[in-house]
Amino acid sequence: MPRTKQFNEEEILKKAMELFWERGFHATSIQNLVTCLGINRASLYDTFGGKEELFNKVFEHYRKQSSEEVRATFENENSVKAGFCRLFENAIEKAQLDQAQKGCFVVNTTTELIPGDEAIHNALRKNKENAENLFIEQIKKGIESGEIDASKDADSIGTMLFALFSGLQVMAKVDSDPIKLRKLVKSGLSVLG
Repeated sequence: MPRTKQFNEEEILKKAMELFWERGFHATSIQNLVTCLGINRASLYDTFGGKEELFNKVFEHYRKQSSEEVRATFENENSVKAGFCRLFENAIEKAQLDQAQKGCFVVNTTTELIPGDEAIHNALRKNKENAENLFIEQIKKGIESGEIDASKDADSIGTMLFALFSGLQVMAKVDSDPIKLRKLVKSGLSVLG
């Protein structure tokens, strides 16, 4: 009779994400995963296929969760500009709470695994396109409502704001001074008018 799983896959993904996020892909061993997750090697391989497959599932889990969080941030504000302000402010607040200076899981993955891993490269490219499209969608919404000047190039601004959002999270790992970060954000968001 086959053995039934004695663990919650969602919880395992969360724990694995924290470990990969803290240590990075290369510095995380199978033994680290087994110890942290509290499951045996056989269960890890049977359920996830190994370290790389688990990492890919963790990355997709994080990407989906992060995308939903960004979308909710925009939806919970009464204007496009307020949505961008809240999004950046949330990033600054997270940086203040991030005692381990882990930064953004996607940014860390990009800097650790690119170039070299084509599957991750494709996943990161897809993540970038999805995030930029979400930013562009918001800017177009602001243009349609008259909140943002119609002469603005939504595509270029969306791409620039995504680069600022990613860069902010890198900078915050080195210097999380909220005053400096807020000045940077204010300058970047000034492009919205």
